[in-house]
Formats: sequence, C-alpha cells, structure tokens
Amino acid sequence: MVAVNFHQEAKAIIKGLRVSPIKLGLVADLVRGKKVDEALKILKFSKRRISKEVMKAIISATSNAENNCGIDVDSLWIGSIYVGRGSVLKRWRPRARGRIGRIKKPFSNLTVIVRKELKL
Repeated sequence: MVAVNFHQEAKAIIKGLRVSPIKLGLVADLVRGKKVDEALKILKFSKRRISKEVMKAIISATSNAENNCGIDVDSLWIGSIYVGRGSVLKRWRPRARGRIGRIKKPFSNLTVIVRKELKL
C-alpha cells in the first residue's frame, strides 16, 4: 500500500531563536491553523518581540512553497507550526552567604509548515 500525500506543503525552520520555548509557543498559538495572509496581519500588530521572527519564518515557508513547489500563495494556510527546545546557556550569579544562583538562558527552534487548501 502506498501512502498518498494529498497536501502540497512547504516548510521553513529557524534554529537558535533567543527566547524561551514557552514564550515562542504563545505566539505560535496565535496563528496556528489560520490562512497565511491573516496570520501575517495578526503578527504585524502583536506586541511580542518574537513575533517578527515568526513572521519571517512564515514568509520564508511561503516563498519556499511558491518557488520550490509552484503553489499559489493565496491558497496557503499554516498547516502546522511547532516549537522545540534548543540549547541552554547556563550562567551563575553570586548570592548571599557564599552561594550561587543559577541563571538559565534558553534558546528555541521554530518549524512552520504551510499547506495548500484542498478543494473537495
């Protein structure tokens, strides 16, 4: 049996974003499942700093769909967008009575997959 992929899709991955995965996930939840033009409008007016990077990833995935797959840009929607943990910078800070306080500076990875709408 051969699995048939009915969706035409394109992907963009950004690694090493300097934001925690929790904060990036909040922005990703805003646009998950929306049409690409609607998602870009939402991100344009978002107050979160990382929304510009998410917008760049969506634009990159849209360009990949247009140039590599020949998909019409107007029929694209965000099929899936997910966030992964990257590396963590560990820093130390002196605290009272000779102790240390641990500071974690997390990085994130972002994957955006755009798909063509199916007309059934």
